[in-house]
Amino acid sequence: MFIGTSAMSAFAGTVTTDGADLVIKTKGGLEVATTDKEFSFKLGGRLQADYSTFDGYYTRNGDKADAAYFRRAYIEFGGTAYKDWKYQINYDMSRNVGSDSTGYFDEASITYTGFSPLNIKLGRFYTDFGLEKATSSKWTTALERNMSYDLAEWVSDNNGMGVQASSVLGNSVFLSGSLFSENNNDTDGDSVKRYNVRGVFAPLNQPGNVLHLGLQYAYRDLQGSAVDTRIRSRMGMRGVDTNGGNSAGTNGNRAVFGGFSATADQWEEDAVWGVEGAWAMDAFSVQAEYLSRTLKADQAQSDIDADGYYVQLAYTLTGEPRQYRLDGAKFDTIKPANKQTGAWELFYRFDSVTVDDGNVTASTPTRQVGDTGGKAHTIGVNWYANDLVKVSANYVKARTDKVQNLAGDDSGDGVVMRIQYAF
Repeated sequence: MFIGTSAMSAFAGTVTTDGADLVIKTKGGLEVATTDKEFSFKLGGRLQADYSTFDGYYTRNGDKADAAYFRRAYIEFGGTAYKDWKYQINYDMSRNVGSDSTGYFDEASITYTGFSPLNIKLGRFYTDFGLEKATSSKWTTALERNMSYDLAEWVSDNNGMGVQASSVLGNSVFLSGSLFSENNNDTDGDSVKRYNVRGVFAPLNQPGNVLHLGLQYAYRDLQGSAVDTRIRSRMGMRGVDTNGGNSAGTNGNRAVFGGFSATADQWEEDAVWGVEGAWAMDAFSVQAEYLSRTLKADQAQSDIDADGYYVQLAYTLTGEPRQYRLDGAKFDTIKPANKQTGAWELFYRFDSVTVDDGNVTASTPTRQVGDTGGKAHTIGVNWYANDLVKVSANYVKARTDKVQNLAGDDSGDGVVMRIQYAF
């Protein structure tokens, strides 16, 4: 719908503009833009309501528990000013992101695009690391991202402020680099700085025809700082410990596989590197990532080494391909060809993580001396009912090594379901 520069009569009164004509879109949120593309804004959001039930390792006593919660409840506001300035503010009303002291922002950033093809982003955002993290939570295939990310949650955390430069080169390369100031300080009061770089080569980058290969590296200097370095995986089952509503409470088992809670001067530096790959042909896709972390000791007895990977296979029964975007080097939604029946996707994912922490020298009822690890099998179905609604169900079977609950269980099962409305 266009609104001209002359006055327009309407039942609600008179609407005028002082510049270019406006285009108003209401499909998937409210978007208003000028026809010269100089100015725009869009009001949208996402609501993800989850229910999960689980037993065995996932609970401290081994009995069955369940959880109903909002995984995410975002209000999103973004747009363009003077063509080259982009802004985005996402606020999480479920309080799964952020804290009382820092605010519950998923993102609050400004991006300058006037140095094309270079984009410069400033503010609070998730630093770029990994294919599945780059993919929006709305369109990840599994309901929770892979377990290897649990080994080093800080590499893509948004708790702080930073600057990031990114660019698409030619029609096959995506590059990004960032400097981020965390909400952690050293003994002098200087914030902990982290550095991320990511490079992706995607010579095939069209929906249903994707070849994606990438490398990434992240580093932070921890000398003189007190940073929580605990590796605490939920093993793919968020309901054991979530901030967005009811969880398993004190019976939820989110074990520590390695690392310490925040203690000053224990560590010298923290470094993570990873590789990522994906291939898609028509309705079929396969993707995998590998991550390796080394936490170098200062006053701790020994370094901590951790590594993990996953492999995922997905197929759309109704034939639609996964969308892909080279800008950001990420997968996007599946667009149903039939808006009445929607698109149906099946997938399987295998996760594996290992943690070597020589600082653990005595066994406890829940943690034995030696390398700890975990593996999980996830199968699931996604129904893209239309462009706005997605319904999902995942079954997860997990097993751990040298980590167990208080009842001695080292394996568990869980089912999680979600209805999502994204506009």
